[in-house]
Amino acid sequence: MKVCGQNIRKIRRSKDFTQEYMAFEMGISQKAYSDIENSKVKINLDILTKISDILEIKPSDICSISHKCGNDGTEDRYQSLLEYMKKNNISIPEEYL
Repeated sequence: MKVCGQNIRKIRRSKDFTQEYMAFEMGISQKAYSDIENSKVKINLDILTKISDILEIKPSDICSISHKCGNDGTEDRYQSLLEYMKKNNISIPEEYL
C-alpha cells in the first residue's frame, strides 16, 4: 500500500494541490491526510474514492485494492466483455473505456 500513498502524492503535486487543500476537501486534518500519503494508515475504498474525486481521476489511477477486497472475478469479466465488444465491432460508450 506504500505505492498508493506515493502515487497520491505524485498526482496531488502534479495538480499543484497542497496537503491542506486535500485535507480540507476530505473533512480531515492535514496530519490525518499526511498519514495517508505516508502509508501510516490503510487506504480503504472510502478514502480512495474521496481522494480520486478531488483529484478528478479514477481510483485505479492511484492503486488497485481489489486483492484486499476479495476478487470475485468481476474485473476480469468486465475486461472480457469489453474485448468481446471491440472484437465484434459493438459500440462502447466512452465512459466505459
